[in-house]
Amino acid sequence: MSYNIPKTQKAAVVESPDAPIHVRDDYPVKQPEELAPGECLVKMHCTGVCHTDLHARKGDWPVPPKLPLIGGHEGVGEIVAIGAHTANSPVKIGDRVGIKWLADSCLECEQCRKGLEQSCLKAKLSGYTVDGTFSQYVVSYVSHVTPIPENIESTEAASILCAGVTVYRALKYSRTTIGDWVVIPGAGGGLGHLAIQYANAMGLRVVAIDTGAEKKALCLQLGAEKWIDFKETKDLVKDIKEATGGAGPHAAVVTAASSPAYEQAIDYLREGGTLMVVGLPGTATLNASIFFTVFKSINILGSYVGNRQDAREALDVASRGKVKCHYAIKDLGALSEVYEGMEAGKVAGRIVLSMK
Repeated sequence: MSYNIPKTQKAAVVESPDAPIHVRDDYPVKQPEELAPGECLVKMHCTGVCHTDLHARKGDWPVPPKLPLIGGHEGVGEIVAIGAHTANSPVKIGDRVGIKWLADSCLECEQCRKGLEQSCLKAKLSGYTVDGTFSQYVVSYVSHVTPIPENIESTEAASILCAGVTVYRALKYSRTTIGDWVVIPGAGGGLGHLAIQYANAMGLRVVAIDTGAEKKALCLQLGAEKWIDFKETKDLVKDIKEATGGAGPHAAVVTAASSPAYEQAIDYLREGGTLMVVGLPGTATLNASIFFTVFKSINILGSYVGNRQDAREALDVASRGKVKCHYAIKDLGALSEVYEGMEAGKVAGRIVLSMK
């Protein structure tokens, strides 16, 4: 199988945090003969847009991204070339694969051996430390691209590769069992609406927290048993406890990028409950009551995206119809507009950019 690979491509390039996003049509495409062993060239079909991409675009995290930068890390496409002398490749030319936040890791350090590949000190991050998926062609790595099941569309699979696997892993390690209550702040957003569905698939009961009629309708449609509007409630902790029978939920999966959402969780979680810390605010801190964290035997666990196995499991659940990403399709040129909507909190579900 051979492909006609162009010399240049369309790509959304960030030159600096203050500069407008420049969608270029003359960005170089790395040619097959230039690929290193272990690298592959993927022709993109589509890519999701994640809040992490907005942080990369603004450069507001403690560790800044590389510049200039092509963002994006929820891409689905077709492998069109593999670097010469690549040994024992788990994928081949023509395979449809996903590109995730974790572009590559060493696979040999303690973290990698223990399944914490995403915490590898040599990790490469798509759309942050290496160019990502907001382009027509992407250089990735055969050991870390994720095969996409046949029975799921590329546009549906895209957001599972980050938003989906992130909430799936958080729920997987939340120390909950069938019938337990889980609170999901930001339930109507990109991660939250997927978390509701994964929680349902795991037999958990969901309290959805967000604001607005559109998000309320979406959360209840997706299977949340209870809804709390954080702008309308006079006592969020009291309302959450009442929604879960008085004792509070067994777990909270917090994807918010602000401190209060984490601080409140210590107050409303029941004894022995688990706070899954997922959101990545740039400067916010976790100011929890040490007394009540100890007194209530609260578990606080950081959960950072997922490893290769988590990604395959999350995609498998979605491919069997248990999880559906609610998304709108836009063109790459709409990226700046999408970022504006995300900052204003007006994006319900997910935005997927078509790269065809």
